[in-house]
This record gives sequence, C-alpha cells and structure tokens, in this order.
Amino acid sequence: MCVFLAAAVTGCGGEKAKEHITLTIWHVYGDQSDSPLNAFIDEFNSKAGKEQGINVVVTSVASTNNIHHAVLSAARGEPGAPALPDMFISYPKTIAALDDKNILVDYHEYFTENELSAYIRPFLNEGYFDNKLLIFPIAKSTEVLYVNNTIFKRFAAENGLDISALSTWEGLFDAAGKYYEWTDAKTPGIPFDGKAFLAHGYPFHYFQVGVESLSEPFFKDGKLSFTDAYETAFRLIAGAGIKGGLWLDSDAATGGPMRTGEVVCALGSSAGFRIGPREVIYQDNTTEEMEVVLLPCPVFRDGQKLVVQRGAGVCTIRSTPEKEAAACVFLKWITEPEINTNFVTSAGYLPVTEEARDTQFEKAISNLKMQDAIDLYEVVLEIKSQYEFYQPPNIAGYLEMEEMLSYGLLKAILGAREKYISHPGISPDELIDESFLTFKSFLSGMTAD
Repeated sequence: MCVFLAAAVTGCGGEKAKEHITLTIWHVYGDQSDSPLNAFIDEFNSKAGKEQGINVVVTSVASTNNIHHAVLSAARGEPGAPALPDMFISYPKTIAALDDKNILVDYHEYFTENELSAYIRPFLNEGYFDNKLLIFPIAKSTEVLYVNNTIFKRFAAENGLDISALSTWEGLFDAAGKYYEWTDAKTPGIPFDGKAFLAHGYPFHYFQVGVESLSEPFFKDGKLSFTDAYETAFRLIAGAGIKGGLWLDSDAATGGPMRTGEVVCALGSSAGFRIGPREVIYQDNTTEEMEVVLLPCPVFRDGQKLVVQRGAGVCTIRSTPEKEAAACVFLKWITEPEINTNFVTSAGYLPVTEEARDTQFEKAISNLKMQDAIDLYEVVLEIKSQYEFYQPPNIAGYLEMEEMLSYGLLKAILGAREKYISHPGISPDELIDESFLTFKSFLSGMTAD
C-alpha cells in the first residue's frame, strides 16, 4: 500500500504530480450562453489547460460598466459586493479608480521582455500604471458608424445626399438636421415630431479624439485643456442636437434606437457587429428588414484621420505564485498568433501581437463566413491602412471627467433644445452660443488654467 501511494503522488519520472488549479474570470465578450471567449476557454481547458492542470471557469459575462462597479465594490469591501475573481476584464479607468493597485499582478513578473516585445506596443502601453503592467491585452477594437441603409436610402433620394457625406462630422451632423426636418414635415399638423438621425453613446471619445485630431491637446496637466477645438467640436454636435437630429436619451450606446427605427445611425464599438437580427421593429409593431452599412468613425474635414483605440484587457488578482503563473499561462495561450486571430475575428476585435496582425489577420478575415463579420472587417482593414489610433492616457480622474463631460453636454443641449421648441423663431446659433457657455461653466472645475 505504501508503494502504491508513493507512486500515485510522484508520477513516472519521480516528479510530484501537478496540482490542479482552478481560475475564475469575469469578462465582457458576448453573453453567458453565446460568447466567443467562452468557446476558446473551453478549448484551452480541454487541451493546454488539461495538460498543465489549469481550469478556467467563467463566473460572469457582463458589460464593462457592470464589471467596473463590481470590481470597485469588491475591492473596497462594500456590503453585498461579490468576491473578486482571479481574473477580470478591465478598462484603464477602472484601475485608475482603484484605491490599492497592489492587489493586481504586475505582468513583468511572469513575462520576459522578449515575450512582451511580440505584442503591439500601443496595446501594451495602455495597461501601464507607475511602470507596472497591470492590464494585459487580449483583444482591441475601435469605433465604427452603423447605418440603417434601408431608411437612409429613402431619405437620401429625396434630399440629394450620398452616404459618403457621413464620412465627416460636418456632413453627418448636417444630415442629422436635414433628417429631422424631413421626418417632421411628414406630419405638418404636428410640430416638432421629427426623428433623430444619430445615436452617439461616446461623447467623451468624440471630444477627445476630435480635439487631438485638430492638433490641439485634449488634456493639460491632468485636466481638460479647453482649447478652441473644444468649441469647434461642441458647436457641431450641439447644433444637431438643438435641431432635433441627435438622440438625447440615455441608451444611445446600446444600439436599441436603431432596432426600433428611432435613429438611422449609431456610433459603436467594432465589436457590436454581433447585435443580432437585422430588422427594425417600429412602435406600431410593424417590422422592416434592415440593411446595415458600416463606415469608419467620422473625422473633422480639417483634422487628422484619427480613431480611438478601444478594448479592455485582463487583470489578475494577487493570490499565490502558482495561481498567478497559471493565469499567465492562459494569457499566453489566448494571445498565441493563430489562436488570438481566430478569437478576435469571431468577436469583432483586432489581434494584439505583431505576428498576428501582420501574417494571420487578413488570412483569417478571408475565411470568414458571416456576412456581418465580412462587412465589419472590410471597414477595419480600411481603418488599419488609412487611420492612426489614439490611445487615451491613464490619468487620475479620467472616469470622473468622462462622466461629467457626457452629463454636461447632455444637460447643455437638452436645455437649449427645450428653449428652441418653446421659443419659435429663436436663432439656433444663439442657442449654440448660450449652451456652450453652460457647457464650459459646468466643467470649469475640471479644466486647466
């Protein structure tokens, strides 16, 4: 019996058998029942993970906002907060808001400099805090413009427009104003019942990338710089909003307004191509097939072709050296060029290593079967070849500035819109001037001197 037990724990070569390690993860890719990452985690568990005694268990698939709040609540020990998982998907703004960043693994402890050199440097850079690599990239994305071309073609035919007009912010917001007037005119006896044209759920990105594309700094000394480019960007989006062409409800980032025909276009993540049925369900319960056209995120006519670099990364909670190392085994596996390319193209993202980007990416795209994905990656390849990526900085107070700017913009435009409706004949330009002062005053505590 003693001999038998000794053999059971030592293995064939006299080495101690590998201890089975289970790792939990919260992520954002898909949903609990239909997730591209879940499928790859299953593959890891059945192959590389099985060989090395590692099992990754998905305990939550949620939005980045939900994970953001759950992580902060758990880290602060708030009542009712869940226990932190071994790994979680995070944007830099979540880590910037952590009271104690020492709860996270610095990946320099488990990756050599040679290994890190294989990754696209801007993607790695986004995860650094005080020279520690706390967020590891596994997929990146950008923003694209989703257009309901079924509705747009009807509108464009009667107004002499071409879809190429939507390639610039100037053209997009001009179309937004015309669309509201066009839909409002269909019911002459009911004033101000036109429809919005655009749902834009990321105003902070609009301002940040827009200001930088006009060769002015968005931040100065960790605060909003509020240069002339801010006013340029504000006047365009406010003008469209005041005239009714901008969706001003809180669900602009969900894609919902497009599905109900409330808007024609929506700015969203490139990963949003998996939004489901391509049909509009109107308020009267009638339906219409929706032909979706994807375009690169608009730019200013006089600005650089600049798009935001999006996509969260993986953080690992400090635990034991064995569990931390096991987490890094999984991260190295999911970012192997071929595996990573297959994963990201199934989910609407970009690969994170130079080899995957340069030798695997276009090949994987050519093998895609879903028309939605093919359409998306035609746009992604155009962005890759013609645009520069803008990487938001990791600065203290980033999240607060994002929330305040978004709220301040909405507050200023809604106030001006109400005045526009209640005071017929008032000049939109006058209201834009007033609302800009409201917007600037609202953000005064966050602007640099």
